[in-house]
Order: sequence, then C-alpha cells, then structure tokens
Amino acid sequence: MTGLIMAGQMLLGLSILVGLHEFGHFATAKYFKIRVDKFYIFFDFLFPLPGVMNFALFKKKIGETEYGLGWFPLGGYVAIHGMIDETQDADSLAAEPQPNEFRAKPAWQRLIVMLGGIIMNVITGIVIFSLMTFSYGESYLPASEARFGVIPNALGKEMGFRQGDKIVKINGRPFDDFSDVYSPDVILGNDAYYTVDRAGQLIDVPVPNNFMDRLADEGEQRFVQPLDPFVVEEVTPGSPADKAGLQANDRIMQVAGTPIQFFPELQKALKDNAGKPTAVRVERASQPVTLKVAVDTDGKIGFKPKSLLKFGTREYGLLEAIPVGTKQAFGVITTQIKAFGKIFSGEASFRKSIGGPIEIAQQYGGKWDWFRFWTLTGMLSMVLAFMNLLPIPALDGGHVVFLLYEMIAGRKPSDKFLENAQKVGMILILGLMVFVFLNPLLKKFGL
Repeated sequence: MTGLIMAGQMLLGLSILVGLHEFGHFATAKYFKIRVDKFYIFFDFLFPLPGVMNFALFKKKIGETEYGLGWFPLGGYVAIHGMIDETQDADSLAAEPQPNEFRAKPAWQRLIVMLGGIIMNVITGIVIFSLMTFSYGESYLPASEARFGVIPNALGKEMGFRQGDKIVKINGRPFDDFSDVYSPDVILGNDAYYTVDRAGQLIDVPVPNNFMDRLADEGEQRFVQPLDPFVVEEVTPGSPADKAGLQANDRIMQVAGTPIQFFPELQKALKDNAGKPTAVRVERASQPVTLKVAVDTDGKIGFKPKSLLKFGTREYGLLEAIPVGTKQAFGVITTQIKAFGKIFSGEASFRKSIGGPIEIAQQYGGKWDWFRFWTLTGMLSMVLAFMNLLPIPALDGGHVVFLLYEMIAGRKPSDKFLENAQKVGMILILGLMVFVFLNPLLKKFGL
C-alpha cells in the first residue's frame, strides 16, 4: 500500500506539472493562431520513438486538436503544426509553410511559444509556494531555541566559531530569528560581528571583509547550524534503515559505540562507518534496541529526521505571501544552479546527484500528506522549468538557443540541421532516462 501511495502522489504531481507545462505551449501557440494537432499528457508512443507502440488510454478530437492521455507515463507533448520535434522531421515539412504553421511565424512569436511551458511552470511554482505560505505560514527558528549552540563548518571554524557556541547578539544587539545570522545586511556590513556565549564567557566573532566572496566560493550559506536533538520522523521504504527495522519516533543514541545527541553528530558517525554493517542503538518507547544497519557508501541509511527544537510560524495575508512565495520558488532554481556548478567543478558526483522516478516517489512518501505533496510539487515545477531551459537540443532550451541565433544572425538554421540536432538531443535524453532508471539498481549492488 505504501508503494501505491508513493506512486500515486508522484503520478498526480507530475500529471499536474506536465499538463500545465504543455498548456503553456498550447495557449501561446493558439494565441498566435498556430495549429496544434495534439495535446497529450504522457506519451501515446514509446518515447522517444514516435512510430512504436502508438496507442492512447483516452483521446478525443475537439476542433483541430486531438486531446489525449498516453500510456507511457513520463512527460507529455503538444504537436505544434510545422515544428520539428520528436513527432515531425524535416521531410514531413518539405512543402511551403502555411500561415497556421509554427515555421511561418516570426521568430519572436516562436520564441514565446517555446518559452510558454517554462513560464507556465515558473508561474505554477510561485502560485504553489505563495498559497502554501498563505495557508500554513512560514516556519522559522526563534533564536532562543538554538539553546544547544551551533556547529560550524570549515569556514565557520576559520571565522572563530566553535561547536556549542551560543550566538546571543549580532552587531551588539539581541535578535529574534536565527536566520538573521545569515542576513546579507550582516554579511555585507562593515565591521560586523557576532557575540557568542562560550562556556559562560562572551566572545566576539568578527565577520571577515571578504566573507561574501568566501561564501560564494564555498557554495554554502550556512557557515554555522544550530545543534538540534532529533527523532526519526519517517523511514524510507527499502532503505538500509527500513531493512534493519528502524521505526518512526525512534531516538538514535549510539552509532558503533559513539554517543549521539545531535543530528550533525549522527551524520559524522555514519560517514565514519560508510559502507559497513554498523550497530545502531536506539531508544524505542523508553526501551533500548540495538539494530544492525548496512550504512551505504555515502554514509546514509535512509530516514527523515524530525528536529526537537520548537519552531515558530509567521502568518501572512494573501498579498504578503506572494513575495515570500516568489522568493522561495526562485530559491529552488538558485539551489539547482549551485548543484550544477558543483557537478561541473567535480565537487559533487553527477551519479549521486541525479534522481529518477523512484527517488521522486520516495520523496513524496508513503503517507498522503498534502503539505508535503504541494511543497514537493512546487519544487518540481521550478526544477522542471530550470531543466527545460538547459540548452540541449530537443528540450525547450535548445529550441530557444536556435531561435535566439536566428534573431541575432538574421537567418535561421536549415530544417535538416534542426532535425539532426533534434536527434542528437533525443539520444542524450534517452541515455539520461536509461541512466536514471538503472542508477538505483547500480547503487543497490554497489556498482
């Protein structure tokens, strides 16, 4: 049943996002009086082979457009008349273009049609995050709740922070929200400093003059994080933790004999035992239980922690929620850009960073939680917008690059070139699809 709930949430979320993305292309094409032959959620063929296994679960023709639900549950498409894509090649467009064809329209109109899906996903992400902020408020950690102190990363240690330091003032003034520690006003300010309580002694920790540059180089804003005691909130089905018998509400007390109180301590202990069967001692209903967990090679076991610190909630009116939701939505894209930067620089593994349908379903979880459903769907909407804007032939971003070239150079690439570029792009996408499907199996067998 858990697996069905995971799959159901993922399919619903992706159906909403794919449908809205394709509607963005559809609506802009219709606005410019371009004929749309098909509008499908999911594919009615074995993607990316348009001539293989052609059938739909549902279809109905209304006017000049056939609307349908495909059988291949990944993605979707609109067949825009006169456009080279996975459903049409250069040979099928050999005749003179007709006024209602994509290729007959000015480049700026075609550019808007190609950006329509991306724009729709961005709008969807902003709407979801704004409505979530309006409905649920914004969670924050009161500064007084960081009562166990902080744990610094390498940059934080270099500044002068030590584990257990309690930040009591910023620039000599008390503060209410722990996120103020990361405020640009502080990081970019002149002679800024933090005051910490270290074992009863007040010590000032200055902010270096080049701190913003250092943060950009490190790619990590949180140079210190609050130490937080935790319990297990949810165990990922099929994970090492699940196989070992870890349960929700368990409190992890030891890993391989090392005492654990805070989540960063657990992360370090698991890293130290990566790839090893490890004894994990937990407290369950006030009773000690020892589990044997096969920690994976990344030093993870597969569960979601729940902080025991008490978070506060800010309430917003509808208009107030819009800028907050917009900032949260674009924060997802900022994270994606940073992640790609780490992949290209070699700091992060492409294989470990890319997730497929299985990982997405696991993120939705085995319990139907509307807060998590819409939060994750909003994030995926922004990720879908970002990924589609990548300059890869066959993706919207590839078409955008060719259209920008046409607008700047005053001439468009030949239909044959576009067809071949489309084929190369489809091969890349197909290779990526095979990879994301096989990657979980390869990880499972340690390959």
